[in-house]
Order: sequence, then structure tokens, then C-alpha cells
Amino acid sequence: MPDAHVRLVGLSKRFANASAAAVDEVSLDIPRGSLTTLLGPSGCGKTTTLRMIAGFYEPDRGDIFIGAHRVNDVPAHRRRTAMVFQDYALFPHMTVQDNVSYGLKLTRMSGDECAKRVRSTLDFLDLGGLEGRFPGQLSGGQQQRVALARALVMNPEVLLLDEPLSNLDARLRVSIRSELISIQRQVGITTIYVTHDQDEALAMSDWVAVMNRGQVVQWGTPWNVYYQPRSAFLADFLGTVNLVHAPVLSMQPGSITVQLGPQALEVPFDGDPPGREALLAIRPETLTLGNPIDEGGLALRGTVVRRTFLGHVMRYAVRVADQEWLIDQPDPGGASLADGEVTVIVNSRRVHVLPDAAE
Repeated sequence: MPDAHVRLVGLSKRFANASAAAVDEVSLDIPRGSLTTLLGPSGCGKTTTLRMIAGFYEPDRGDIFIGAHRVNDVPAHRRRTAMVFQDYALFPHMTVQDNVSYGLKLTRMSGDECAKRVRSTLDFLDLGGLEGRFPGQLSGGQQQRVALARALVMNPEVLLLDEPLSNLDARLRVSIRSELISIQRQVGITTIYVTHDQDEALAMSDWVAVMNRGQVVQWGTPWNVYYQPRSAFLADFLGTVNLVHAPVLSMQPGSITVQLGPQALEVPFDGDPPGREALLAIRPETLTLGNPIDEGGLALRGTVVRRTFLGHVMRYAVRVADQEWLIDQPDPGGASLADGEVTVIVNSRRVHVLPDAAE
């Protein structure tokens, strides 16, 4: 992992009259130049953490470092951070030019230098020609880019984004998130992004910190947190998953053998012995219907309960033994639809054993 640019050490925050801490002993090393996402359900502490980094909230305990400098006592306007808010917080009575130049004018930058930097930033974000418009005359995507321009024009060390796409429609969100990724890569700025949208986090991030109840419950790459979750909460929160309780038959170095239906299945596992029962996380896209068994696979009989057309996939609900499994099959327009009795193929290499079966 690259050197940490932003370090959070034991960061905690509790608001008055709250029954629990909003942020509870959060420690993170955020790599320089990365796009790191704080992901979690509403109320998990991600926005509070972001606002403490920005200097809007003072932590009760813990330290915040940007580079080698502890910034707990540094006021927000001197931290070299810039925030893009969920509602963009543009001044409706100001033009694009005035909105973007507002922060620079507060620093008493000369007029020529200010105009030059604003023009360069607007051109970089493809906003040239819109300088004289007011926010109400812009589309949602243009407003989002103006808010980003107002942050980037300050040349911050760290860019903070608080759910900046939540007010856009679904199609525009996908388009703008691609733009954000491209801009972040070009500028190379350390970016901390807050969202509750799992698709955004997986598509955009170099690193993801999943939060729940004020704590970071897993930190890693999008691939790692999706395919190797540490808990049932994580497996269920990130995408769709089949959580299957399976009796443990035996353990070997590097693997565990469990019983699925009437058959035994050996799956990779390097953790502590789970006891008499293991909890398996099986993603719907890793299962297939009625195809030949790959090496290490297992065929189970099931019955289709229902199917849901999702465009790019057909999602089947199949009853296997006494549990309903979800199975995603790609390109449903190019295949015949499954119905009635089916064979479910489980690839042992794509089954993840969760550390705690009690969850």
C-alpha cells in the first residue's frame, strides 16, 4: 500500500443526548493519491468522520493527520482540504464565475491570478462558456461540476465528497461518476468519498472502508470487501448474497469440507475452526443452472420458485433443500428460461466461508 496521506487514529465523536457514539475509535491510513470511500448505511458515522477530517466537527478523542501534520487544532480553512456537499451548496445569487472564485477572493488573491485560475479550472471541467450563468440555469450535472470546480480551484491537498451524486437521476449518476474517476486520476488528488450506494463504492474506489454503528468493520479493495467479507452484515450489505448454514464434516490445512444437501463440498478456508456449522457466502453470479460440473464443483437439485428479469441478468429464486437461493444468469435473451426442476452448480472456488457462523 502507498504511504498514508490522511491518518485517523482512534477517532471518536459523540453528540449531546445521543445514546451511542456517532464515531467510535476509527483508525484508518488513507493512501496518497487514492480515491477512498467511506461506505455504510445511514447513521453509521461516515459523514461525521468526513466532517471531522474537514474541521467542521471537533473529535472527542483521537488524532487526524494530513501528511506529517496533526491537524486537530488547525481551523477548517487552513487544513488544505475542500468539501463538495451533497446539495452542492452553490450560492444561487452568484454566477458560476463568482461561485468558483469565492474562496480565492477570501484569500486576497490578485484579480488577474484569480481569474486565470478560475478559467483554467472551468476549462478543465468542461464548463467554459458557462461563467455568466446562475446555478438555477444549469443542469444537475453542471451544478455538480461547478461545486467540484469551487473545491479544486483552491488546490487542496485532500478532496472530500459527501454523497455528491445522490441528487442526480440514475443514468446521470453513472455518467458523472465516470467523470469524477477521470478527473481524480488526472489531478492525482487524495480523495475521500462518502456514500451509502454500494455500486458507486465498488465502481469508483481504490479502497473502501465499510462502516457500521460508528466503526470501520472492514477495510480493503472493492474486490476484497465484496468477495471476502468478514461478516454476514458485510456480505449482505454489499450486493446480493446467499447465506447458507452448512454442517462441518472435516477441516484440512487451507480448506474445510461442509455438507450441502446430501453431498460434501470442500472449499478454501484459512481461518479458525468455525465449530460444528459454517456460514457460507455464495454470490448469485457464481452459481449456474444445468451446466456441466467444473472441476471442484457440485451439482444440487432444486426447484425454480420464481424468476425476475433485470435486463442484463435473469435472477432465479431456486429452492435447494430447505432454503431459497438466488441465482443470476447473464444474457437472458440468449438462453431458454429455466423452470421447474433444475440442477444448481456450485463452484467450490467461489464459496466464501464467513469467520463467524453465529452471525
